[in-house]
Amino acid sequence: MKIVLSALLLLLFAFEPSISGKEKPDSVLSARMELYRKAETVTQIPWYALAAVDQYEENVRSNRNDLPEKSGIISIYIPDDIWSGPENPNPKDDAPLSIKVFDGIGMDGDGDGKAEVSNDEDILYTFAQYLLSYGTDVDNIRIGLWNFYHRDQTVGIITEFMKLFKAYGHIDLGEHAFPLPVRTDYSYRSTWGDARGFGGRRIHEGTDLFAHYGMPVRSTCYGVIEMKGWNRFGGWRIGIRDVNNTYHYFAHLNGFAKGIKAGQIVEPGQVIGSVGSSGYGPPGTAGKFPPHLHYGMYKDNGKTEWSFDPYPHLRAWERFEIRKKK
Repeated sequence: MKIVLSALLLLLFAFEPSISGKEKPDSVLSARMELYRKAETVTQIPWYALAAVDQYEENVRSNRNDLPEKSGIISIYIPDDIWSGPENPNPKDDAPLSIKVFDGIGMDGDGDGKAEVSNDEDILYTFAQYLLSYGTDVDNIRIGLWNFYHRDQTVGIITEFMKLFKAYGHIDLGEHAFPLPVRTDYSYRSTWGDARGFGGRRIHEGTDLFAHYGMPVRSTCYGVIEMKGWNRFGGWRIGIRDVNNTYHYFAHLNGFAKGIKAGQIVEPGQVIGSVGSSGYGPPGTAGKFPPHLHYGMYKDNGKTEWSFDPYPHLRAWERFEIRKKK
């Protein structure tokens, strides 16, 4: 059953653009950027802050079934009671004056006299004005985000997205790379979900790529290093989060690339460490198993985080890189 499921997933993901190519069509990305820039001009809230919130909300929507579908290209979700006001008898109120009377935050962003929670410009303008009530610098924007989401993890993720978008000046950061140099001496198969015994009964939350000691390990994405250091299970490990809100986990490393540190931005194909056999004990433990890279992928939906099978993605990224080299 597992073999059949993995094969089906491989076929599915092999044709998904976000795995090997761009996250979204250029026209959608351009339209979103235009809206962010317009809102920035009017409110002075940096475009990359609005883009980061929107990107986070898009990722959450794609992994939750308890949120309404978006009506446009902007994904920021503002509940009706916050938009129209908690005591408003009409949760779909679009009159700016009555919304204000009931302490709602909904505002008219496109000048048509209506504050519509389904209108992209109204949504962006409203959220920008909400952030503006705290300030335009990153620290104050973070305070505003915490008061809106009440979750440290969410504020941290959005802040990382802000950092990426500001650094690159655009939101087209969906490119990926295979974690090892392609066409070198490595092997791997689907091992996600297999049983593991060290530290108690648990499942294997990743794919093992067996290779020689010291083989370069590369970032699989544009992202920010959230974690670097020792883990009793994973040994020397690095965790990177990308703009799709996927956490990429690299474990059992022999060491880290020079200059690599937490909070740093990395790019697809950038060397971050090397293959080793560290882990299963206190800091420095190594050699309890053959050298390999443990690679895991995790998703966060605004409430919880879980692992998923990286094997189909690895196969797709590998094929994509091999085709590029031809």
